Amino acid sequence: MENAELDTLRFKYKAAVERWIAAIHAEENLATADHSMPAVEDWDHAGFAEEDARNIAKAAKQGYVDALRQVLFNF
Repeated sequence: MENAELDTLRFKYKAAVERWIAAIHAEENLATADHSMPAVEDWDHAGFAEEDARNIAKAAKQGYVDALRQVLFNF
């Protein structure tokens, strides 16, 4: 595997983490003083989006780590 391929995997991981961070902030911003049911539902949906973004970031990390292990340790 070439360094360019590793760089691409690292970039994808970092981009996924940035999207995860944005999802966390979006969820956080919905924790408002508005105690209505629609506000709570929006907050719940943002929590699901955050969880999805987290899973994508974790998968991207695993792909990058697996590639590094292949290059560095041949497994």
